[in-house]
Amino acid sequence: MPHVSRFSKEPALSGAEGWVPRTSAKLFAVTKFLLLASSLIGLVGPLRGQDIPRPSVPDQIKAPANEDVILVAHATGWQIYTCELTGDTYGWKLKAPDAELHDSQGAIIGHHFAGPTWKHNDGSEVSGKAVAKVDSPQADSIPWLLVTATGHSGNGDFTRVTTVQRINTHGGQPPPAADCNASKQNAEAKSAYTADYYFSAPAK
Repeated sequence: MPHVSRFSKEPALSGAEGWVPRTSAKLFAVTKFLLLASSLIGLVGPLRGQDIPRPSVPDQIKAPANEDVILVAHATGWQIYTCELTGDTYGWKLKAPDAELHDSQGAIIGHHFAGPTWKHNDGSEVSGKAVAKVDSPQADSIPWLLVTATGHSGNGDFTRVTTVQRINTHGGQPPPAADCNASKQNAEAKSAYTADYYFSAPAK
């Protein structure tokens, strides 16, 4: 006849270390499963903070040494230009970017638009001002930038961002200068581009 636990009316389980109440055995099994599940979630979760290496870039566009990269996004979209008359000269001027932001799996996590502003799907936004740039290694591509945050809204991943770096650019240059003339004044032109944006914040 099986032993009966003095803590429960359920039959006890016997083992190498003696008897164990069946209820305790069930709780142990559930706890073990939850611990295993949480560890697996940690393995596949998104990289944050010090898990993301700083990009290798020229000194002019490096983020401050006391900041960590907290998020990286790949942008695909457009640089939008308008043909404007300045003095006696026509030329293309940047109006705004219009791009989707993707995570490392390709999922859309936000939008990049005029400001320049980056808006995350969680509702947080960061706007900034370019403070330094270097030419892209790709001759037909827009420069790499260092942007300092000037404003925030919402509460989420972009709330703490103080620096944004635009690197690995491809495309995005304005049309040929000759295409902007009196007949095209105020006309818009879209130039396809891709880039990587590194978002940094003060280290915790």
